[in-house]
Amino acid sequence: MRKAIVERKTKETEIRVELTIDGTGKHEIQTGIGFLDHMLEHIAVHGMFDLNVQAKGDVHVDLHHTVEDTALALGEAFDRALGDKRGIVRIGYAVVPMDEALALAAVDLSGRPHCLVRAEWALTAIGELPVTLVEHFLRSFASTAKATVHVRLLERGDDHHQAEAMFKAFARALDRASQIDPRRPVGIPSTKGVI
Repeated sequence: MRKAIVERKTKETEIRVELTIDGTGKHEIQTGIGFLDHMLEHIAVHGMFDLNVQAKGDVHVDLHHTVEDTALALGEAFDRALGDKRGIVRIGYAVVPMDEALALAAVDLSGRPHCLVRAEWALTAIGELPVTLVEHFLRSFASTAKATVHVRLLERGDDHHQAEAMFKAFARALDRASQIDPRRPVGIPSTKGVI
């Protein structure tokens, strides 16, 4: 089983992430930020990952630290659980509609952290979550997962729908990229021979 537990403690946050890549979408998530919990649920359910996230942070100051550190811990959990990435598909993408909104996500578990997000928002926050933290979450995840992540909003709509489409697409792309390739179950998916 490809699993990892990551604990991240700072003066600002205390995060624990338990991840099983080959899961069923089972999840238990409590970050103290309702909309972040909702997006993490999408990652679990639509990526078919078993995910337990418990986060305590200085949300009385700002939500930034909790969102960032949760994403960093989640990215690290994926990196640990994937190990040397032997046998994985490596690259995945998905296009997901959420009513009027449409999002595309592509993930390369390349060992090279990079993130590009293209989205426009009507509001400054969804629930209590500032929309700027949607991109920051994805960037933070990419940095510790050592992944290239592109997420692009193709059709605009309600901000809640946009974020949902983006996270669902991200989850499905991550699921596809992390699956074992039956044609190359033990090989490294790189011309370099390492990732």
